[in-house]
Amino acid sequence: MCVAAGFSILFLLPCDVGAQGAAPSGEQTYKQYCASCHDQTSPRIPSREALRKLPATRILRTLDFGVMMSVAYPLRRDERQAVAAFLGTSAPEAAPSPRAFCPADRPIMGADARNTWNGWSAVSSNTRFQDSGGIAAADVTRLKLKWAFGFDGDITAFAAPTIVNGTMFVGSAGGAIHAIDATAGCLHWTYRANGPVRAAPLAVQDGSRRNLVFGDQLGWVYALDARTGKEIWKTRVDDHEATRLTATAAAYGDLVFVPAASWEETRSIDAKYACCTFRGSVTALRVRDGSRAWRTYMVDPPRRTGATKSGTATFGPSGAGIWSTPTIDQNRGVMYVTTGDNYSHPATSTSDAIVALNLKTGRIVWSQQTTPADVYNSSCGSKGPNCPEDSGPDHDYGAAAMLIRTSAGRDVLVAGQKSGVVYALDPDRKGEIVWQARVGKGGTNGGVQWGMTSDGRNVYASVSDMTRLPPNPDTPPLGDARFDPMQGGGLTALRLDSGERVWHAAPQPCAPPRPGCSPAQPGALTSIPGVVFSGSLDGHLRAFSTEDGRVLWDVDTAVTYTTVNGVEAKGGSLDGAGPVVVGGMVYVNSGYPRFGGMPGNVLLAFGLD
Repeated sequence: MCVAAGFSILFLLPCDVGAQGAAPSGEQTYKQYCASCHDQTSPRIPSREALRKLPATRILRTLDFGVMMSVAYPLRRDERQAVAAFLGTSAPEAAPSPRAFCPADRPIMGADARNTWNGWSAVSSNTRFQDSGGIAAADVTRLKLKWAFGFDGDITAFAAPTIVNGTMFVGSAGGAIHAIDATAGCLHWTYRANGPVRAAPLAVQDGSRRNLVFGDQLGWVYALDARTGKEIWKTRVDDHEATRLTATAAAYGDLVFVPAASWEETRSIDAKYACCTFRGSVTALRVRDGSRAWRTYMVDPPRRTGATKSGTATFGPSGAGIWSTPTIDQNRGVMYVTTGDNYSHPATSTSDAIVALNLKTGRIVWSQQTTPADVYNSSCGSKGPNCPEDSGPDHDYGAAAMLIRTSAGRDVLVAGQKSGVVYALDPDRKGEIVWQARVGKGGTNGGVQWGMTSDGRNVYASVSDMTRLPPNPDTPPLGDARFDPMQGGGLTALRLDSGERVWHAAPQPCAPPRPGCSPAQPGALTSIPGVVFSGSLDGHLRAFSTEDGRVLWDVDTAVTYTTVNGVEAKGGSLDGAGPVVVGGMVYVNSGYPRFGGMPGNVLLAFGLD
């Protein structure tokens, strides 16, 4: 855990990571992995005494989703906690400034219901299309920054916002949930979760009360009173240590559906880690108290399958995590989820697939796999002992499926994959493929990553397709790789009825090229009538015409901001959660260093003059 001074917090230099073990000692972990760096004198590396002046909670946040994250990913959470507790103080982190809070005459959720974008998409079909956003295509060129909100101490701004009656609810890499006035940017309340919160909170009705349900990156699910921020209940959906919740929950009746993914794919980098035992799942929880109604796993229970050359036990099947929000189909009584790859052998038929589950029971109704035998984990990048034979190609589904009605009155499920292929499936024929279209090269960091959009006429798909560069030994990494600033990206419009390409907008290389800049477009898209909004790792948010793909509006978010809450903030790469359009405003988070991109810690609100 070697660190050097850097962007607001700390930089990490590569070191070995610890093996699995119970009740780790923070002192022993520090001596084994950190002392060689921090017990020496160097202007680039903070000393142990300097670290001892920081709150332990801040050090832990740096390990979770700060500049240490690329090396800390393989570490178990208890190992991170032990090191943070050994090094840091017990002092609490500073609370938000009183000036950041709203005045009494600005009530929470005081706007009308039209100012709402609840969850991952404006509608449960997950098309991320907003037909009543208060912005016309002709007005997009007049969008200007109205306010900026800084996430104190963070270097990643990846949380998806939700907006209910004019109030925004958004998490953060530091685990704070913020209730923000969507017009003014002032705070109503804050709540601290156990771990980082990437998923958009979902507002669901519980009698006369509106519950705010969300998950964190440690596997915890919470329900808060949306008006007060008071905790109603919290629970874990899976006991596996590596459980990770990135997806926004979906709701139907008195149930919320929580998909689970995992950190285990990265834990496999440790040669002593027994890979792999995590199983992707969907859990149905009752809104009133968080009790479990049902849980369905995507693979069977793992069993021991052998051992690596170094003698570490191997297990399988594993994986098929669910990264994205379920798509609710009330008419057919099912939900649709998209799954990731298997981490270890044996391969299963439910990985890299679109899966339909019964809403009431969780029973798998059908599954359509598009990439068979995709067995991969992060140790394959260095050909480590946990890498499966015949590994790859790592073509997860990270994006939710979209349920759309064609002009002929037929429903189709449209799903985009890291393979660079978009599929349209027939929900009435067990996911039979209607058409498929290639929109990118695909790969581990390629293809469709976090989400497409559709206006009911076309499907719009952006791709990542980052090109990896060799490591630079002279530069401490902010992410786990470097990528070519001239390669990647692109946005394609496909005709919904047939999959025929309507137009393609070529990527715009970084000009001038700079560290952390890439033209890749991995983030989720959002559309309004006539316009598609797409962010890029180069820090730009662009609005494209749905008619021909020309750029209507372009803003570089990777600059320094004066924020409404007084926090020092800067923008960076755009990835993960896409823009949200509601109430005549466009909201987007800026800052994503995970893949060698530019760090940042700001939420931006654009509106019309």
